[in-house]
Amino acid sequence: MKILLIHPYCLEKRIHEEDVSVVSIGVYYVGAFLKENNYDAEILNWYNINKTPQKIRETFVEKKPDVIGLSILHANRWGGIEIAQIAKEVDPNIKIVFGGIGATFLWKHLLTHFKQIDFAVMGEGEYTFLNLIKCIEKQDYSKIENIKGIAFRKEGKVVKTEPAEIIRHLDKLPVPAKYFQYQHVSLSRGCPGNCTFCGSPKLWQHKVRFHSPEYFVNQLELLYKKGVTFFYFSDDTFTFKKNLVIEICRKIIERNLKIVWVAISRVNYVNEEILCWMRKAGCIQISYGVESGSEKIRSLMNKNIKTDQIKKAFALTTKYGILSRAYFIYGSPGENRATIQDTIDLIHEIKPLSIIFYILDLFPGTSLYSDFKKKTGLTDDIWLKRIEDIMYFESDPHLSRELILAFGKRLREDFHKNLPGFVEKIELIDKKEFYKMHSDFCSRLGMTFDHGEYSEIKAIKDKDKIAEKLYIKSLSYYPDYRAYLGLGILEQKKGAYEESIRILGKGIEYFPNSRQLNVCSGISYMNLRQYSKALSYFLKFQDSKEVICHIANCYSALGNLEKESVFARKLHSL
Repeated sequence: MKILLIHPYCLEKRIHEEDVSVVSIGVYYVGAFLKENNYDAEILNWYNINKTPQKIRETFVEKKPDVIGLSILHANRWGGIEIAQIAKEVDPNIKIVFGGIGATFLWKHLLTHFKQIDFAVMGEGEYTFLNLIKCIEKQDYSKIENIKGIAFRKEGKVVKTEPAEIIRHLDKLPVPAKYFQYQHVSLSRGCPGNCTFCGSPKLWQHKVRFHSPEYFVNQLELLYKKGVTFFYFSDDTFTFKKNLVIEICRKIIERNLKIVWVAISRVNYVNEEILCWMRKAGCIQISYGVESGSEKIRSLMNKNIKTDQIKKAFALTTKYGILSRAYFIYGSPGENRATIQDTIDLIHEIKPLSIIFYILDLFPGTSLYSDFKKKTGLTDDIWLKRIEDIMYFESDPHLSRELILAFGKRLREDFHKNLPGFVEKIELIDKKEFYKMHSDFCSRLGMTFDHGEYSEIKAIKDKDKIAEKLYIKSLSYYPDYRAYLGLGILEQKKGAYEESIRILGKGIEYFPNSRQLNVCSGISYMNLRQYSKALSYFLKFQDSKEVICHIANCYSALGNLEKESVFARKLHSL
């Protein structure tokens, strides 16, 4: 049997594609479990296939799948529905299975209204999907009701079976990295929190289960050997078990895995010891759900964290050279100008170096969504509209779209205005064992102002000066190629090419094989019309279009038409 597991596209275009472009780790587990059982399973990331929709039909004609599993995270449900319809047009015998959190909470709605969907898998999919595949393979549906955790149509009615039992021993699952390459990994399933805006409590039934440190680090090592060096630890609360996390960090260090990673946590589940180990093992960022500066709103959201815990967590995180990122939600029940000011006041106290602001959404499976249905009398059929979500403020007479937009603007403008001051107040722990890590932290942060997410934000003033200070601070701790590169580029921007060459040259002394430092030096020499000197830097790296283009231009400027032609042909052949 040929099985395709597909991550569908969303309705709305994102400014940051990474918000919707990631295949759920659960899909990789399902795929690996199928492969362990000798099934031909393939994963397709179709988050942007709608840009070339003809490829959907072409792929199904070419691959001739027997079963298509679609990972539904709710916002991409219409993409899944449309893909399923095309599959049925290509071959009506293809079986379509919806899974994921969206299918778990909207199984009845989906199966009632969309005949192209044959089955829904609810909850954890590994064993349930495998059992369903075996049933489909045999084409024997007489005992399908014995499969736990599915929904389907029977005699014109939508029915569901008993819930599947949770997988108690996660280590018994095959490591997906044996078969696939990815960056998002997860140590656990579940969350200790009970936030009203989140579907995790209902999905995981307030239980948290863990892989062993050995399993988790084996997965990292397998991916590392495949060339993956940057990871997203996607657990709802990675630091829930302190000793488990410390053991993982020890193993990363012992195995000499040169990786960097980011994680998500809660402010009441970090302390100095765990942050120390995480930084040593390569953690460069932790995201915390703060949600609001108003304790009253946090209480309404069941976000059981105290202001003192928030302050302490952010101070300690920054102290160890880990970028502290905050999630804030606005447009919540009880939101007003005073509570927005409470959030701004808290931001000034905790000085986060990155913030993601969200308008409160209502999603199936959350307590807020259940309250919304009771209050309005609406049903799940509201999702027949071509919408991705419902904003809470749309159901609250005290809030309006104009007010919410004003709140968001005020929050963002205040953060951007004060961010330079937050950077100035950074205090890093003064221990020599962390100096190299501090250097890395400062240079990474500097790049966000020079080339990264902050570089295009007009509200942030003196970005080049902030970046320059951070690069200099970085080099005060330890030589760092990124800091030398950043300073060299800043001098290029000023037209100070000789000073740029001097700074980059210092970097090259420490990092002679750095492509970026060498290429940047070559560009400065080109601007000084010293083309022969520029070539001495470019010719080391002839495997990229950018460098070959520079080489050809240098030979052209030197009047060496023969060599210019050689590299021009090489450029066109790539």
